[in-house]
Amino acid sequence: MMKQVTIKLPFRMFALIVGLFLSMGAFAQIDVKGHVKDATGEPIIGATIRVVGTQTATVSDFDGNFGLKANPGADLSVTYVGYQTATVKAAPNVVVTLQDDAALLENVVVIGYGRAKKSDLTGSVTAIKPDDMNHGLQTNAQDMLQGKIAGVQVTSNDGAPGGGATIRIRGGSSLNASNDPLIVIDGLAMDNFGVQGLANPLSMVNPNDIESFTVLKDASATAIYGSRASNGVIIITTKKGKTGQKPQISYNGNVSVSVKKNTVDVMDGPQFTQFVKDLYGEASDAYRALGWYDDEGNQHFANTDWQDEIYQTAVSTDHNLTITGGLKNMPYRVSLGATVNNGIVKTSSFNRYTASVNLSPTLLNDHLKFNINGKGMFAENRYPGDAIGNAVRMDPTKPVTANTAIYNKYFGGYAQWYKSGTVEGEDGWSYLPNTNGTRNPVAALSNKEDKAYSRTLVGNIEVDYAIHGFEDLHIHANGGMDLSSGNQYTTYSPYEVNSTSSDENAKPINYYGYYGKQIKKTYNLSFNAYAQYIKELGINHFDIMAGYEWQHFHQDYDKTWLQTVPMSNTINPGAVFNEPTTETNYKAEYYLVSFFGRLNYTLADRYLLTFTLRDDGSSRFPKDNRWGLFPSAAFAWKINEEGFLKNASWLSDAKLRLGWGITGQQEGINYYDYIPTYTPNLSGAYYDLGLNSGSTYRPDGYNKDLTWEKTTTYNAGIDLGFANNRITLAVDWYYRKTTDLLNNVYVSAGSNFKNKQMTNIGSLHNTGIEFATTVRPIQTNDLRWELNYNFTYNHNEIDELNAADNAPTGDNIDASNQIKVNKEGKAADSFYPYMQVYDQQGMPIFNLFVDRDGNGTLGSNDRYYYYKPTPDVTMGFGNKVIYKSWDFSFSMRASLGNYVFNNISRGFMDTSKGSVYQNEFLENRMVDLVPLKFQDATEQRLSDYWIENASFLKLDNITLGYSFSHLFDANISGRVYGTVQNVWTWTKYSGLDPEINGGIDNNMYPRPFTTVLGLNLNF
Repeated sequence: MMKQVTIKLPFRMFALIVGLFLSMGAFAQIDVKGHVKDATGEPIIGATIRVVGTQTATVSDFDGNFGLKANPGADLSVTYVGYQTATVKAAPNVVVTLQDDAALLENVVVIGYGRAKKSDLTGSVTAIKPDDMNHGLQTNAQDMLQGKIAGVQVTSNDGAPGGGATIRIRGGSSLNASNDPLIVIDGLAMDNFGVQGLANPLSMVNPNDIESFTVLKDASATAIYGSRASNGVIIITTKKGKTGQKPQISYNGNVSVSVKKNTVDVMDGPQFTQFVKDLYGEASDAYRALGWYDDEGNQHFANTDWQDEIYQTAVSTDHNLTITGGLKNMPYRVSLGATVNNGIVKTSSFNRYTASVNLSPTLLNDHLKFNINGKGMFAENRYPGDAIGNAVRMDPTKPVTANTAIYNKYFGGYAQWYKSGTVEGEDGWSYLPNTNGTRNPVAALSNKEDKAYSRTLVGNIEVDYAIHGFEDLHIHANGGMDLSSGNQYTTYSPYEVNSTSSDENAKPINYYGYYGKQIKKTYNLSFNAYAQYIKELGINHFDIMAGYEWQHFHQDYDKTWLQTVPMSNTINPGAVFNEPTTETNYKAEYYLVSFFGRLNYTLADRYLLTFTLRDDGSSRFPKDNRWGLFPSAAFAWKINEEGFLKNASWLSDAKLRLGWGITGQQEGINYYDYIPTYTPNLSGAYYDLGLNSGSTYRPDGYNKDLTWEKTTTYNAGIDLGFANNRITLAVDWYYRKTTDLLNNVYVSAGSNFKNKQMTNIGSLHNTGIEFATTVRPIQTNDLRWELNYNFTYNHNEIDELNAADNAPTGDNIDASNQIKVNKEGKAADSFYPYMQVYDQQGMPIFNLFVDRDGNGTLGSNDRYYYYKPTPDVTMGFGNKVIYKSWDFSFSMRASLGNYVFNNISRGFMDTSKGSVYQNEFLENRMVDLVPLKFQDATEQRLSDYWIENASFLKLDNITLGYSFSHLFDANISGRVYGTVQNVWTWTKYSGLDPEINGGIDNNMYPRPFTTVLGLNLNF
């Protein structure tokens, strides 16, 4: 051994000296001529070609050509923004093809304040591209995430067009503060205010513009965002242009048809007539109240399916036009979108128009880079009001319209409940509406118009400068704005039956018609700047970043109700009355100032260490508690890079990850809970000052000791890849502990202005396991098959509450009863019912419950903790097969262990004489509840009989598509596809849909079955 070293060392030194000497001679260099193009063959203008290890560099010209001098066989590095770096050997003629970076998303992902190779990640981070092949009607961004990522649960609130959704990452970490993740769009952090009239704040982004999603789940990944990241972070990156690409026009559009899947099983006209006859008798007032009477006093019976009357077959369209390209140093992308989404409930709709611009110029020989984004959105939303609930309850023997004197004069021809007596108004008209009765749902859709107009403008400018002569140091700055305004207008016709007065002799609130408006404006400004130093020293790699961020959030709200005449009418022709009856105005703002830093250290490309630290100062907290420090640390070990596995060709990836970190919480609470504030009392509460009268003010609750809610997370994970990543696996275990919970709790009388105040109390934790895998069984030129599956188990438990034994959650099933509470040792929002007793045939016995405390009487102590709305397990499964030009795919989701309180059935439980007919009107009943013979009782309302297992398996989408490259022998490529959405649901739940956000089923706007026909074209 020693002899070999002695002989070879001088030779190696000699070779090195000779090599260095020869490299200094110009006679050893050659002229390299080359061409740079993208995967489509288009030339790339402005690509940087550098001789590795030297200062020699050049850029490609307008035709993608370049020339330089280099040693034969030297490494040439070819880079351009948006493309993967390529390395080639110097030769007289070189052709370089750069691959689109977007196509290699699984290798490079966007993280907080920067990018990183996926192989270098130490935290729990998942990046996906939207599935361009298998998707249904995608109106909002969250539609593209549903069932795709382990640990991420997306629940649409309902099936309303443009409807919102609830996103939870690894369960809820708070009780009264926000559980929503932070959304970051192109480096700009969004607020949680929402936009007036826009059910989903993510509607501001056109899904067609989205390039990728990156979900940061554990604290080692999210702590860089500090106090806004306790519930995880979703980073949305939009599409950009490509350098050197000729202008390309793309069209992406579809037309869809949506229909209702099923309805609540209530009685039809003949069934209800027989039911009332059996219950009250044919000579009763109840029987005489059935149907309708003509002007001669003859009784008629209709058979109206009110649910069919309010639902429709809805046809919707979505059109998107995009222009992408790149000038010499300026990639660009411009897009326009138009969405017309009609709902299956008549008159409901969501129309949206979007525009986006992205410019990515580079200057100073690729040292100065810009990313300029602008997005605008205008939306018009119309809501159906309470027509869904009224359609379930309305008497089926009533017609939609009837040609009678009373219906025509007072109700615009619509059949409504009215009182048998008349009350003469001061101007001579008779007030007949029975405001206690169920409203005609079709009339409600016609006589009430609830519209909202929303506008948003989001933009930011990012600048990155690699310092000349010291390119390892980058200075990065990002300034952005988020402006929005929403105007919501509600108009009642005088024909609409609506009253808030308990005095039956008083004119209804819409006597002259009624008009209301709500206006909310928000503007958010942000700026951040950081310096990043990246350096390799032998086997050591350093990535150091430090920065500052400033954010200002502001909102202005105005609410006004007016009595007015919005349209001509026969009740009160020509009357004009315009007087504010209610006015509410407020403005609010808060600031967030932050300092942050991150250190990434890699040793021998095997051992990775990440440390982050963020110091946040929020104006929502008192001076002494204003600043919160949020650290994190993570370690990763690339096991497959070790010598004993280096040659294991079957193992593509093996990485162990360990992480810890603390994040904060201040979202979801008021801005001024820590200082004494006062609110004006209602009109009539004033004090006399002689000539003038002044309004009185009531004090609000406050807490001068309010501080941050904090979540500590531990994470352990392993990533595995086999057979050149034909099979990939990721498994994570996590534990999240939240302390100093922000909760609105009762306080003792006299200790504060109000009986409730925002306070830091107690703690809770979430622990769980995530598993995700992708398998590619077949990968050939003609046939490709891909399967993906994800599994999440999450356990939530309150550890300490420091409050009453049972803290109600605020979710009422009626005006006075709450079914969910928070309790130490139980999951948040646990159900808290009485235990129903059943007979030998398994039928529930009315108002008979288990005496759990054994004291011989039924009381609140006999209620018990019974399941929860959130699932124990969620799963997602996807399948995609591509054969030549054809593709077939489908996706499924499952939720296990989630329970729902069926408040629709509970609301129909009373079938007694005193309930079906009262206050001179009748209400329909569900067929299945009649045999139970229930009556109204507080305990029966809170029975566990209404709580059902709502576990489900859903087949979300099935898609068949065909791709083509030359349409009609022209240079037009594209794809045509057909999709069916919300295809099938397996569940034991008796309601319309087991997927209920919050776990209480209250006449939800049903999710429709939708068929989509789409076309993509590239010119």
